[in-house]
Amino acid sequence: MKNREVSALLDQVHRYVTQYLAEVDHREVFPSEQSIADLSMFDEPLPDLGSDPTQTLALLHRHGSPATVAQGGGRYFGFVNGGVHPPALAARWLADAWDQNAALYAMSPISAKLESVCERWLRQLFHLPQSTAVGFVSGTSMSLICGIAAARGELCRRQGWDVVGQGLFGAPDIRVVVGEQAHGAVFKALSLLGLGTERVEFVPVDDQGAMIAHALPPLDEKTLLIVQAGNVNTGAFDPIAVICARAHESNTWVHVDGAFGLWAAACASTYPLYQGAEQADSWSVDAHKTLNVPYDCGIVLCRHREALLNALQASGAYLQMSHNRDGMLYTPDMSRRSRGVDLWAALKTMGKQGVDSLIEQLCDRARQFARLLSDAGFRVLNDVVFNQVLIACDDPAETERTLAAVQTSGECWCGATRWNDEPAIRISVCSWVTSEEDVVRSVEAFLKARG
Repeated sequence: MKNREVSALLDQVHRYVTQYLAEVDHREVFPSEQSIADLSMFDEPLPDLGSDPTQTLALLHRHGSPATVAQGGGRYFGFVNGGVHPPALAARWLADAWDQNAALYAMSPISAKLESVCERWLRQLFHLPQSTAVGFVSGTSMSLICGIAAARGELCRRQGWDVVGQGLFGAPDIRVVVGEQAHGAVFKALSLLGLGTERVEFVPVDDQGAMIAHALPPLDEKTLLIVQAGNVNTGAFDPIAVICARAHESNTWVHVDGAFGLWAAACASTYPLYQGAEQADSWSVDAHKTLNVPYDCGIVLCRHREALLNALQASGAYLQMSHNRDGMLYTPDMSRRSRGVDLWAALKTMGKQGVDSLIEQLCDRARQFARLLSDAGFRVLNDVVFNQVLIACDDPAETERTLAAVQTSGECWCGATRWNDEPAIRISVCSWVTSEEDVVRSVEAFLKARG
């Protein structure tokens, strides 16, 4: 394609994106049945001849945009999915045009520089020591794998075993201790890393899903203890300070699963929830949840830099390492997009005060939701300590009917869960766009759905 053709194509996309963003907060939150049915037009054989790019984009916008879930608007409350911060989105566009591979400094000095800056800024926001290493991965599922891999290697090393060289056949035992309501991604990571799911030791939790510290089993230097900063249903935090103090007496490795909740560290009013987590050994978090960075931006942090490097090491004569940051050393993948660009743009434009304000705003909207729904006769099942609200109607059947009606209304969208063996409705307030008016409008949708 010639330069003028490329320019025209990008102008076309710009028009579509501008139109979509202008309309997203005024359309149905979940696509209509007709919009979903229209997706059938994509079911075609692979064409023998290529299509005109402008027509291809027009087709994608005409039928694809209406079939999206409007999580960029202010009334989407499902799955702890954040919105998208406009400066970070714009930076994503620029980074995509750069088309950089962030594996090595030699491949992209700008990617390496911005990752180094973000590493420093994240250590500051999360109150972590200067030794902490940071890797930029696809999401918390992958950052859990990285953090647990670092723990596995170190716990085996203490027992005289090199996992990288010797593998797991004949390796010494590692104990894994988690709360009874650990996230499913934790068990996926344990399974993939050969630590198993049936050998896990479970710690009882309280009525909010937070680990009961005094119920911890005896710990030792062969133990990996995984704690939670933000229960996926209630938002509850494990008593991390107490747990870390006890764990470190026995040299237990502590990993903090903080997919959305770790950002509590960056807000003055929510910091007490996080306090003590800085004493852990590794952490996992998403920037595309609470921080509203575009998707595909997970973060692993590890106090012990060498443990993370050893777990994720790769070598090859063709790899040109440098004295600067080589990003592939901190992630499982080699070739990858420059995730640090979007994150840098978000943190640069928000600053510390902006991040604080964003988190405070999300928590305020969650409290508003809980107050209005409680006043309207819904049962609020959790203590609203962060951005999660868990509600139910008077009986299970009514809860299920109400949720189904809300989801099909197009006014707002939230998800289903089960709590204490009964159906419940889970409201996750994660978007910077959500206003007080959005909450009021959504509560009205709940009232109409309940009938």
